[in-house]
Amino acid sequence: MNKKTNTGLKIICLNRKASFNYFFEDLLEAGIVLKGSEIKSIRDGKVNIADAYAVEKKGEIVLINSHISPYKQASYSNHNPTDGRKLLLNKREINKLIGKMQRDGFTIVPTKMYFKKGKAKIELAVAKGKKQYDKRATKKNRDWNREKSRYIRRSS
Repeated sequence: MNKKTNTGLKIICLNRKASFNYFFEDLLEAGIVLKGSEIKSIRDGKVNIADAYAVEKKGEIVLINSHISPYKQASYSNHNPTDGRKLLLNKREINKLIGKMQRDGFTIVPTKMYFKKGKAKIELAVAKGKKQYDKRATKKNRDWNREKSRYIRRSS
């Protein structure tokens, strides 16, 4: 009868700004090609994907503008913090993503980075950008729900 609550995921970082700036259509998981000093920094939690996005280069999907801090103990073999990092996806998934980016005007945004069974993974969202009025509506709805919950809490 005991249920396991731990799914083996250890979340490293989240991109909260992405859900505010984009409408998500699809979520998928990808592996990342990393160097030794990069994975050491990720294990320390020194990574930022807030401004990151993915593009297509030579038939591959590459993560751009993600910042992984240099690992102090790596000395001469350290990495460049903002290098492009290749994402590990199936050929079918890559073709689907490239088609959506070119035809439909979608972009690929990372939403979270985590460890799954000891491997660094990244969750990607196929997303469409929100307009300013959409962002205002989201903020208004969030504020209204907060006020509503306060009112219910006070009244009961």
